[in-house]
Amino acid sequence: MNITRISIFFIFILSFIGNAQEEEQTKIPDSVPFSIDSLYREDQFYAGFHFNLVTDRPSTISQESFSGGVNFGFIRDLPLNERRNIALGVGLGWSINTYGQNLFIGKNEDGSTNFRNLADEDDYSRNRFTTQLIEAPIEFRWRTSTPQTYKFWRIYSGVRLGYMYNFRSRYVDPDNEIIVNNLSELNRFRMGATFTFGYNTFNFQFYYALNPFFKDAVVDGEKIDLSTLKIGLTFYIL
Repeated sequence: MNITRISIFFIFILSFIGNAQEEEQTKIPDSVPFSIDSLYREDQFYAGFHFNLVTDRPSTISQESFSGGVNFGFIRDLPLNERRNIALGVGLGWSINTYGQNLFIGKNEDGSTNFRNLADEDDYSRNRFTTQLIEAPIEFRWRTSTPQTYKFWRIYSGVRLGYMYNFRSRYVDPDNEIIVNNLSELNRFRMGATFTFGYNTFNFQFYYALNPFFKDAVVDGEKIDLSTLKIGLTFYIL
């Protein structure tokens, strides 16, 4: 799956939808009475793309090639005050992420996992792993919105819980293609801190993983505590 093309597609579609929605909401029909919704909710659908930075790497492991991902989902907006500019958001979503690095993941003859670094090997053309997750974002939300305002500042922070239901490591060199899907060392339950801020359509998002990808995994005598920091853009739709 080409993450770059998916990201560009999301930017184009969501920018178009956001502008169209804004125009539609700010129009007051001549013949139909216009009423203000005092019980409005904000930002209940989201979609975004991000770059993945591989963090907490062992000394022999480095990040290589493009690493990125996309996510989308629904968040139920639960206003906490009368003005409705402070709220709690609880939702459900999906994401796919790729991580390019020089950590080889394979299987030994006895079925155990073989981790090794590829720092001294230059004949491979691809080495990355891909994850797919079901996610549950939980956010504390502050914004400057009003029933009459559709352009506003927002600051959202919280946690995102996830379950990695699919993992795929792929290594390719001129003579071999090695694909690994099942690892006993995987931390399938994911947890990360999130922070989003922005104005109107474009909002910066940050995600910092609070637990590593692998448990009880070692390469070159060092524990593999690979984690991730995601930086990208999020688009919200009512």
